[in-house]
Amino acid sequence: MASERRVSRTGKGPAPGERRAQQPGARGAGALRSWRDPLDSYLAHHRKTAGESGRRMLQSPLSSLMTWLVMGIAMALPVCLMLLLGSLQSVAQGWEDAARINVYLAEGVDESAAGELRRELALRDGIETVLFIPRDQALAEFRASSGLGNALDYLDQNPLPHTLVVTPAATYRSQDDLSRLGTSIRGIDGVDQVQVDLQWLQRLNTIADILQRGVTALSLLLAAAVILVIGNTIRLAIESRRDEILIVKLVGGTDAFVRRPFLYTGVWYGLGGALVAWWLVEIAFWWVGGPVEQLGALYGGGFSLQGLPFGSGLLLLLVGVGLGWLGSWVAVKRHLKAIEPT
Repeated sequence: MASERRVSRTGKGPAPGERRAQQPGARGAGALRSWRDPLDSYLAHHRKTAGESGRRMLQSPLSSLMTWLVMGIAMALPVCLMLLLGSLQSVAQGWEDAARINVYLAEGVDESAAGELRRELALRDGIETVLFIPRDQALAEFRASSGLGNALDYLDQNPLPHTLVVTPAATYRSQDDLSRLGTSIRGIDGVDQVQVDLQWLQRLNTIADILQRGVTALSLLLAAAVILVIGNTIRLAIESRRDEILIVKLVGGTDAFVRRPFLYTGVWYGLGGALVAWWLVEIAFWWVGGPVEQLGALYGGGFSLQGLPFGSGLLLLLVGVGLGWLGSWVAVKRHLKAIEPT
């Protein structure tokens, strides 16, 4: 008896008590394997299908390249317009931050009264600084900048008034705040005219709003065009593989199984088109960036075009993948039902 007990514990198999202790762990490992095996098989099939779809596209490089170029151009156009609009809005914001109010004093106001008025305005809320420009200094600056020095010599007197240049505080530089501030200054004694030159800025903001809506509408139209291009390409791929689809369905393949490679084909098309669009945007902005910077320098500004940021480029890739998947899904959903074994 003792020898049989020793044999069961040393090499011929586990003892009864030990067998009972091992059964729960064995059941847990088996359950884990039974849960992971279908998942591993599912992921492996996805990897295999994605790879085969990519290789099938590369077998016809010319047609794939043409599809990528069409998609890239369709996606690059709204991206370029959005970047241009963003640059325009940033410049307009900078001009709005640099807004000034020109206060022209009445003819009878002398320099001492103008100084008192400057100090009074400087103490008001919403005003950061007030610069006093005497009429003689204004005439000298106008003579130097206008090129009409000889003509100005024939004037009997200086026609320019004393001027106060009011710089609003940083929190009072919106269009409404500047308008209210100009109205309050206009009611002060000794003030002849107040110029709040915001009409051009309002026009610029209105034009920018119109352009933004136009770019949004154009983006939606071109996104629909990309979906149609992908759908037509996938439709042709389905027709070319009709016999293969029939055989798969005859042996019991589900619609999801048949649909999967075409969905990955659409994803590859979308990814390639987004990469082409990113490349086209960078080339276009590099090509026109130099002349735009020269134009901005001529107007005394620092306007320049910035390319597509890396984060926005990744977003473009995600949008391309999404459009490719959506276009392929629509095409497969529509045309796969017409292929059934009889």
